[in-house]
Order: sequence, then structure tokens, then C-alpha cells
Amino acid sequence: MSGNRGVVYQGPGKVTVETIAFPELALGSRRCDHGVILKVLTTNICGSDQHMVRGRTTAPQGLVLGHEITGEVIECGRDVEFIHKGDIVSVPFNIACGRCRNCKEGKTGICLNVNPSRPGAAYGYVDMGGWVGGQAEYVMVPYADFNLLRFPDRDQALAKIRDLTLLSDIFPTGFHGCVTAGVGPGSIVYIAGAGPVGLAAAASAKLLGAACVIVGDMIAERLDQAESFGCETIDLRQDGDLGEMVRQIVGEPEVDAFVDCVGFEAHGCGHDHSHEQPAIVLNSAMALTRAGGQIGIPGLYVTEDPGAEDKAAQTGSLSIRFGLGWAKSHSFHTGQCPVLRYNRQLMQAILFDRVEIAKAVNVQMIGLDQAPQGYADFDGGAAKKFVIDPHGAIAA
Repeated sequence: MSGNRGVVYQGPGKVTVETIAFPELALGSRRCDHGVILKVLTTNICGSDQHMVRGRTTAPQGLVLGHEITGEVIECGRDVEFIHKGDIVSVPFNIACGRCRNCKEGKTGICLNVNPSRPGAAYGYVDMGGWVGGQAEYVMVPYADFNLLRFPDRDQALAKIRDLTLLSDIFPTGFHGCVTAGVGPGSIVYIAGAGPVGLAAAASAKLLGAACVIVGDMIAERLDQAESFGCETIDLRQDGDLGEMVRQIVGEPEVDAFVDCVGFEAHGCGHDHSHEQPAIVLNSAMALTRAGGQIGIPGLYVTEDPGAEDKAAQTGSLSIRFGLGWAKSHSFHTGQCPVLRYNRQLMQAILFDRVEIAKAVNVQMIGLDQAPQGYADFDGGAAKKFVIDPHGAIAA
């Protein structure tokens, strides 16, 4: 049997690379004949992983991290019909059975059969079913025929792996944020946050035909990255009214569409930028979005945040000015991205050179042993999307 190593959460602020069990085609004591085992080719560090590593969730020590996986099939269960050994595949971070009501309605982010405690599951993530994560050399994927996206040409896939690796989460998530915010040709769009998902959302807005994409953040390097592919930017360390800052760019103090790519660890703006204000992005969205506009919220919000500064926020209770959103007839769209709704179309956009998503989010390849430093650099605000190459097979 081959060995296996993975990135393991050891408690707040610490991850290590450890020897872990080689995956089996099994769900507990039951054989998983609908699953496959993958040799992981690339696996990405996600901003939502950072919430766990910072100690802002109830993630248990010993959790193998990683839900953004691209790999090569090395073993198939008996019941797998359409995926074959040797295929290069993208793994949606949502684990979905393909059989329940929600899956049949395309709501694969809230599958009813893969997590005993709540709808929806993901690899290597707190409260998401206990599935082993994919920041590892090998991983097991269940319901393979339904979940996996097979790339049509192996050589082409390997040549474009830096872009295609982003199909497991970040690119569809950013795209979903824009679609649910109603972005289309001619839209004026505000993207809150210039981390990897925010940058992916900005690139998605351009792909959808937005006239002007404005990105707000507090880290200069990330704002520079957004400007590198044609976005307008706002440095939120400045004091001043956000609407007036938007007016200086587009002539009006409002936008058609707002995408929250920050989530529950949001900070105040201007002189308050060093203090957490977990509801500030949601309240800014309602203030800035025009009447009748839409607000996409791919940024993560949790039911338990033990590190929150106030007791209400520790249970996900935020002080939002919902009456304003109601009065302006806003549409709010929350929850995890159903990756299968978008990943095939976005794959085609990559393969036909319609978008350079790896360039937009500034992909940097690292080895598995560099993962702890990658986490530290990401947490420090680096304007990079760290992609782990567990076997050292992808050229730097």
C-alpha cells in the first residue's frame, strides 16, 4: 500500500504535514463502490480554511484540511460507470449524493444525505460531515459519477492546471456571487474583499459583461492585483463615506450589484479598520446597492464563532439593518456555491481562453511541505492563491 501525507489542523494558528491513512473505498465499515481514489495533482488553500486555522470555528484538532481538489483517478469502485482510471478530474468542494431532493433540484451545496448533522458537506471542513480533506497526496471521492468533472484532454488539462485547479471552489464561488447579485452586461458592480474569492468574483463580473467592477479592500497588494486586470479599487483604510467614494468613480453613490467576498471576520473602515465589525459588509451592501438591486453573499458566515468579540456574534447573530434592505426591495442570496451548476461552463471558458483566472488571482504553486508557510503568508495578506502540488509533478 502506498503512503499518504496531509495537512493537519493542530489547533489555533498551527498546521503541520503528517502521515495519514491511505484512503479506502469505504464509508465507515461499509464499502463505497460508488467512489474513486484520486492521486491529488493540485489542492488549494482556501480563505475559508483560514477561519478554522485562526481558531474562529469549532474545528477539532487532527482534522485533515482541504476541499479544493484536482486529481488523477487511480482506483474506481465497482459501481462507477463513467469515470475511469487515468482520468484527470476536478472535484467540487460540495459532496453531493445526486439522489436527494436538493441534488435533483441542482442545490448540491445542501445535499441531504452526506452529513448527519445538517444539509451539505465538504472535504476537510468543520461541521461538514467529517470527510477527510484533500490537502494530501491521495483522497477518496464518493458518488464519483455524479460529482466529478472529467477534463476532455489529459495533456491540455495538465498544461492549464493552474487555471483548472480553481474550478473546485474559488472560480465557481466568485462566479456564483456575481450571478446571484444579478451581474450582467453593463452592470456597475462592487466587490467587497480582494482576497482570492473577491478577485475571482471580479474576473467573473468582467466575464459576465460588467461595465465597471469596483473592488474594496484594506491591503494595498491585493488592490494592486485587482487593478492589474482592469478593476477600479477603493482603499478602505481611508476615512469617508463609501457611497461618496463610489460616486467619484461612476458618478453616482450606488451600484447595481454587490458581492460580499469577506464574510464574518469583517473589519471596520477608515480609522476603525483594525476592529472587527462582523455585520459591516452586509450593512454596506444595503446602503450602497440601488433600490431593486441584488446582493450576492458567497462570503462565509457561521453558526458558531468562538473567537468573536461579542456574545451575539459567537452564535452567528449579527446586527444588520434589514429594514433598509427590505425598504429598497433588495434580493439577498446566501449559502455555499453549488459548484456543479457552473464548473463545466467555466472549464470551457478556461480551455477556450476566454478568461485567465489563475493570472487574475495570482496563483503560486507550492509543495506539500510548504503548506504551513503558505497558510502563514495567506493569513498575512499575501495577494496570492496558494496551490499545493503534493507530488511535485507540476512545473513551478
